Amino acid sequence: MGWWQVNADTLARSRFVVSPLAETFACLKLLHAGVAAHPGERAWLDAHLPAHRRRLAGDPVTALLVRAGLGRGWIADFLTPAPREGEGFEEGVARVRATRPDQARADLAVSLGGPLPADLDRDDLPARAAALLEDVWTEAVRPDWDRRRRVLEADVVARTARVSRGGWAAVLDALRPGTRWLGDGRLQINANPYPPRELSGAELVLVPVTAQRRGWVSWEEPERYAVVYPCTGVLADDGVRRVPAALGALLGPARAGVLTLLGSPMSTSQLVGVTGQGLGSVGRHLRVLLEAGLVERRRAGRSVLYSRTAAGEVLIEASGPGAAEVREEGGARGDGGPWEGGARGDGGAREGDAREGDAREGDAREGDAREGDAREAGARGRPARGETAARRRSARGRAARRRSARGRAARGETAHGRTAARGRAPRGATARGRAGGGGRARGVTRRGASIRP
Repeated sequence: MGWWQVNADTLARSRFVVSPLAETFACLKLLHAGVAAHPGERAWLDAHLPAHRRRLAGDPVTALLVRAGLGRGWIADFLTPAPREGEGFEEGVARVRATRPDQARADLAVSLGGPLPADLDRDDLPARAAALLEDVWTEAVRPDWDRRRRVLEADVVARTARVSRGGWAAVLDALRPGTRWLGDGRLQINANPYPPRELSGAELVLVPVTAQRRGWVSWEEPERYAVVYPCTGVLADDGVRRVPAALGALLGPARAGVLTLLGSPMSTSQLVGVTGQGLGSVGRHLRVLLEAGLVERRRAGRSVLYSRTAAGEVLIEASGPGAAEVREEGGARGDGGPWEGGARGDGGAREGDAREGDAREGDAREGDAREGDAREAGARGRPARGETAARRRSARGRAARRRSARGRAARGETAHGRTAARGRAPRGATARGRAGGGGRARGVTRRGASIRP
C-alpha cells in the first residue's frame, strides 16, 4: 500500500485549501468519464458534455493527450500541480503551461505505463493541456463557481468541526476511500504498492472537489503535498432524503428534512437548491430550528452556514431507524423544481409545510440571499421588537383615552366641565357665572355647572 510518513510538525501545519484549478480538473475527469453519480451531475453532463466532445473531435492531439494523461492508475503529474492557498485559476493554470516539454512527455509516459505515441512526441503538450483546462473552466465551471465554492467551504467547515471532536485521525480516516491514519505518523494514501514518502517539514494541504468519487494526490517535492478528496454537500447529493418518520411527525416533513440535511453545514441558498423549497419557507424553518436550539450558524468566508447542534444530533438519533424516503424536486441542481415544498407527499400547497398555512414567501425573508445568510427579518415591513412594544403601549393609551371620553359623554361631561343633562348654562353666563348686568344667571354656579332652580 502507498503511505506517507507525516511528523507532528507537518500535521500541525496541515490546512484545507479551496482550489479552482483542482475543481476544474475534477470536472475534466468527469467529462472524460461521462458517467454521472447523481441527478445533479447528470444535468451538468447533459449541458456540457456535447460541446466538450465536439472540441476534442476537432483536435485529435488534445484528445489523445487527455486519454494518456488520465491513466487508469496514475495521472500525469504536470496536469495536477499541488494547490496553493489563495491561488486563483489563472495562477494555477499558468503553472501547467510553464511545464517543460520533456517533463510533460515523461509524466505522460508514466501515466500510460509505456512509450508515448508518436503524435504526442511534441513540445506544445503543456500549452494544449492549459488551453483545454481554460476551456473547461470558462464554459463549465466559472458560471457556477460561486455556488461550488460555497459547497466546498461548507465541507471544510464540517471537517474542521470534526477535528475538534475526534482529532486529525478521525478527519483523515473519513477523507476519501483508501485513506486512513495508520498510527506512528503513517498516513495511508491508497492500496497501491507504492514506496512510502517522507513528508517531514513539508506542507500538507487537503483539497475538496465536488465532481469526484475518489480524488487524487499530487506533490511538489519536497515542500508541498496535497490530498484531493470528494466533498460532501449539494453537488455530491443523489437527490434523495431519508427523514425519520417520527421526526417528520414531530416537526413536519419539510422542517424535518431541513434538520436532516444539516448534518453537514449548508447555507440558505444551498438548502433552497437541494430541497426545492422557497427562500421564505427555508428561512422560516431555520428560524424555528435556531430558536429551538437544534441548529447553529457560523460564518465561513462570505457565507453563513447552518449545522445541527448537539441537541439536534440527539433528536435525529432518538427518532429511530424508521425513515420515509423523500425525493426533492430540483435535486442537486438548485433549480427549485416545480414545487416549493420539497416532498410532495407532505400535503403542502407550495410552502412545504401545510401545518403552517402560510403560502407567502415574504414571511421570514432572508437578509442576504446571495451569501446564504438566513437572517430572518419576519414579515415584510415588520418593525423592530423595541419599536413594536412602543407602538403597542401607545395604542393602549389611545384606547384608554377613547374609553374615558365615551364614559364622560355618557355622563354628560365635557373635557372642561360638567353640563347638565337637561341643558347648558345660558349663553350669557361667564366662567364665573355672571350674566349680562353683573348678576349671576339663574341656575349657574361659579364653575358653570347647571343646577335645578
